[in-house]
Amino acid sequence: MSSNTILQMRSITKTFPGVTALSDVTLEVKRGEIHAICGENGAGKSTLMKVLSGVYPHGSYEGEITFEGKPVRFNNLRDSEAEGIVIIHQELALSPYLSIAENIFLNNEVTTRTGLIDWNRTNVEAQKLLARVGLRDSPTTRILDIGVGKQQLVEIAKALSKRVKLLILDEPTAALSEEDSDHLLDLIQHLKGQGVTSIIISHKLNEIKKIADTVTVIRDGKIIETIAHADVTEDRIIKDMVGRDLQHRFPDHTPHIGEEILRVENWTAHHPLDVSRVVVDNVSLNVRAGEIVGIAGLMGAGRTEFAMSLFGRSYGTRITGKVFKRGVEIKTRTVAEAVANGIAYATEDRKYYGLNLIEDIKRNISVASLKKLSRFGLVNDNEEFKVTDDYRKSMNIKAPSVMSITGKLSGGNQQKVVLSKWIYASPDVLILDEPTRGIDVGAKYEIYTIINKLAAEGKAVIVISSELPELLGICDRIYALSEGRITGELPATDASPEALIKLMTMEKAR
Repeated sequence: MSSNTILQMRSITKTFPGVTALSDVTLEVKRGEIHAICGENGAGKSTLMKVLSGVYPHGSYEGEITFEGKPVRFNNLRDSEAEGIVIIHQELALSPYLSIAENIFLNNEVTTRTGLIDWNRTNVEAQKLLARVGLRDSPTTRILDIGVGKQQLVEIAKALSKRVKLLILDEPTAALSEEDSDHLLDLIQHLKGQGVTSIIISHKLNEIKKIADTVTVIRDGKIIETIAHADVTEDRIIKDMVGRDLQHRFPDHTPHIGEEILRVENWTAHHPLDVSRVVVDNVSLNVRAGEIVGIAGLMGAGRTEFAMSLFGRSYGTRITGKVFKRGVEIKTRTVAEAVANGIAYATEDRKYYGLNLIEDIKRNISVASLKKLSRFGLVNDNEEFKVTDDYRKSMNIKAPSVMSITGKLSGGNQQKVVLSKWIYASPDVLILDEPTRGIDVGAKYEIYTIINKLAAEGKAVIVISSELPELLGICDRIYALSEGRITGELPATDASPEALIKLMTMEKAR
């Protein structure tokens, strides 16, 4: 190991019952570099980081870890943090009702000589850390009163309070806007200048190419290759990740567009707490049979609020407007009413709103359509198993059985469960909100193929996405939304990232 190496993991093998998650993995990270780790969901990236950080304790895996030139054995997070290794998980570990300062020093409190918390010093030290990460909010602000982008900065400030030497970030920009993502990436590079080494796990290949000094690709629990920044290309990473070339990121799609299925007219919704604030402002749009229609917009533009308010008024107050299905006005005042009228909504937050993570795949797929499987109020268990197992196979959900717990699946497979649930409900209109968020490129291709198949079957599909290449790659027509209003509509053949961004940043006439 060279003197410039801060971390070396040698011959790491980690097994679970019936599964080898990591097989003879060797990873070397240089001091002061930003080292990216890429791989499909389930490839072993997070497992490797859990071994490194002590979540999986020494003795539960084979192999050795050397940090700053000496062998280390971590049995928990406290052990690794004591050495200066701090991991920030995709699901942020912050307490919403505590202040920023309280979260930064949670389990690492600033105390007086008598053991009492010194609140003055706590807030002063927190303010210094916030300045280092570029967050101007008061340290006394509660976590629930700041957005997820700022929460990510609080997590980094928390890591800095522990004198971090090696910072591990698991999908740090997955839930962030483009602006917040850019700020976070700039911060990681700034910390590099201060001597902090970073390991970043991400599916966003453009971000990796932008900031990573070195990229290591994992596939099926094995290291495929480690690439220096000068040799990094997105195509090379993709080929390593999936084991094949993906020359076409999006499957071929030849639309066969029919009659108008859904038309929404003058849809307006107000904020649920501040009723004076209009969040969805006089939106009108339509979707036809066999058509994939995109909705583009910056974070906060009102895309999800529009979809949720339309789907059973799941969001908002003082909702007005009309909904027509095949030219006939329908009501969508409740979720049950929306589903009964053939409208399905796959939420952007599949873990919180879309799935019951402690339930099995079978029940998650069938839950919206139990009437189909019931007689005299009793569910036919055999039929439920058969139907849901057919979906497991046809949707290529990677699980040994529909009795597998949904929360243990990868993000891509969880998304397939969500789609299976709504496809089984036999809707005419599917609203898919960020359908590939947090999903690797291979699984994305599978999701796109499913969306194309739904359109080919004559469904009307609406796709909300923050990724403009995705909308341009799969949609037939795209609406742009800004400040709650439709600012433009473009056929995909005439759309470009520049044209969409121009529409997405258009301000209301004041």
